[in-house]
Amino acid sequence: MNPRRSRRLPWAWGVAVPDVSECPGSESRVATRSVTTSARPETLFLWLCQLRRAPYSYDWIDNLGRRSPREPDAGLRALEVGQQFMTIFTLTDFVPDESIIVEMNPGWPQRAFGAIRLQYRIDRVAEESSRLSAIMWMPPIGRLLNRQRRYALAWGDLIMMRKQLLVLRGLAEQRNSSKAQ
Repeated sequence: MNPRRSRRLPWAWGVAVPDVSECPGSESRVATRSVTTSARPETLFLWLCQLRRAPYSYDWIDNLGRRSPREPDAGLRALEVGQQFMTIFTLTDFVPDESIIVEMNPGWPQRAFGAIRLQYRIDRVAEESSRLSAIMWMPPIGRLLNRQRRYALAWGDLIMMRKQLLVLRGLAEQRNSSKAQ
């Protein structure tokens, strides 16, 4: 493994995500994950909207063994602040075909994972390619072993988010190629 890359893990994976600023509160830690894709931004956004109904990562872990749907529901593009995403998040902001911002639900999700804020972002990087990124702001989690808990959470998230981004990229690229035929 590249020693330079290993220093980035678990906080950064994939291509660099430009213009990532810290979340309000100097104690927040930022983790970024990103993939490059040939899918069009509107197709990627359609698949991001599908996160309202399924997680698209390791379904046997975070979807109770049910397979995340492989056909998109176009009706899920009708976003409104306050909608649930991936069971434990609530939509707080969005820009159609560009980004979705969700925050961890209060109660047990925040006690377990912290008050996480997560942005899925689509950036056009060339005429025929885009970057799909997930940027996670992680404030402290409790008082005991805060740094260790965030570090462990970042590793767990890296595994799950990597799978999620690769699945969403694959589904979006598959949809692009089927529309082109």
